[in-house]
Amino acid sequence: MTDTRPVPLWAGRSMALLGIVLVALNLRTAVAAISPIAAQIGADVPLGAVALGIIGMVPPIAFALSGIFGAYGARKVGLERLLAIAIVSMIAGHLLRAAATSYPVLLVGSVLALAGAGVGNVLLPPIVKRYFPDQIGLVTSLYVTVMSLGASVPALVSAPIADSGGWRLSLAVWSVLALGSLVPWVVVIVQHRREKAALESDVEPPHERLSGSIWRSPTAWTLAVVFGLPSFHAYAVFAWLPQLLVDSAGVSRINAGALLALFGIMGLPAALIVPVLVIRLHNVRGLMLAGLAAFVIGYLGLLLAPSTLTWLWVALVGAGPLLFPACLTLINLRSRSHEGSVVLSGFVQGIGYSIGALGPLLVGILHSVTGSWTAPLLLLLATVLACAVPAVLVGRRTFVEDELLPH
Repeated sequence: MTDTRPVPLWAGRSMALLGIVLVALNLRTAVAAISPIAAQIGADVPLGAVALGIIGMVPPIAFALSGIFGAYGARKVGLERLLAIAIVSMIAGHLLRAAATSYPVLLVGSVLALAGAGVGNVLLPPIVKRYFPDQIGLVTSLYVTVMSLGASVPALVSAPIADSGGWRLSLAVWSVLALGSLVPWVVVIVQHRREKAALESDVEPPHERLSGSIWRSPTAWTLAVVFGLPSFHAYAVFAWLPQLLVDSAGVSRINAGALLALFGIMGLPAALIVPVLVIRLHNVRGLMLAGLAAFVIGYLGLLLAPSTLTWLWVALVGAGPLLFPACLTLINLRSRSHEGSVVLSGFVQGIGYSIGALGPLLVGILHSVTGSWTAPLLLLLATVLACAVPAVLVGRRTFVEDELLPH
């Protein structure tokens, strides 16, 4: 009889766990490393508002394109090898940014670093499913929490490093962190080289029809839409919340920055708790609707009483993105195989980040046209309400393989 009891978290897979955590720590450093030291960079490399805006648009676009093409690459070279290639791309991107003497070089370095991070976004859910099928909720919670920390660390240390060693050192230091994340995966690849046949026998043959027909999966579409909502709102809020609070709530620039930090911090409890809840709950519809409700109440507060309990409205808007770790967990719960997880992860994140890229643009256009924040807030509310039906549907216990492959 086969022993199906869960094995200890570290048993026989310590390098994979360490690799997952270290990769997660690197997935947002390229996003947050430039803005705190933009003034220092601008002294050597001209950085106007348009130039910074273009760099600000690179993350969601790079993540979306990586989602679209990442699944294809994983089928061709394997999860671990593609992840190692993605880490090398991050290292090269950080170093190229640090060595940049012109804006085009800085932009190319950003694209390289963020493309690598985008591939990492796609690959971590199926890697968790491969190595930790018995601990999906726990490991997902761990890496999403570390990912959130990785987004906040550059904001804290980039400026001090630039002040003491220059902006080039401040950008280059993240390549060292990325290099550290490469080591465990090199060990994993080397360890498994002699066991290649056994490792591949543990993975179902690639379903080319699954990849080609994922667009026909209702589960994939509902999950992609729900994943796109927190991306849309997160990028819009990070881009425009400080100005909105200064204009509408009358807060100072310093307090607006502190409230933006509060918005970001609210993601940490969700990262810790939500993946475990998704695994344990029989029906996740209530959890998904709770995230939508937090968005609605927060935006209504900013719309109707922005200067009263401003911190509460911002905190509620920050609680809404609990949908993000929920969707990352559901990618593994709505697929039966590693291949299915790879294809679903690529589709969901490709569509989701494409939706997210529109957030700052549409909010900015509406504010520019109307001269107020009423229309942008109504847009944000409308997108939340439009997501109610997909959020309910994503609670169904369905699998993409069952929808698309013959039984």
